[in-house]
Amino acid sequence: MTLKVKYFGLIAELTACEEESIEISATSIAELIQFLSEKYPSLKSKDFQIAQNREIASIETTLTGEEIALLPPFSGG
Repeated sequence: MTLKVKYFGLIAELTACEEESIEISATSIAELIQFLSEKYPSLKSKDFQIAQNREIASIETTLTGEEIALLPPFSGG
């Protein structure tokens, strides 16, 4: 499946892109994280959340082929 992946903040800096389309056979968020960590080794040491279709997803979430976003930690106030 082809996924549209968006990167924000520090994650965009580490990947040197804000958005890309990737072809992947992964079926879960955990597999996607593994794929992206191999493509961008600097992600392995960073904390981030993943949203699918604008909702925070867990590592057990099944990929649906919708928009994916990698979000760096953020603080509220």
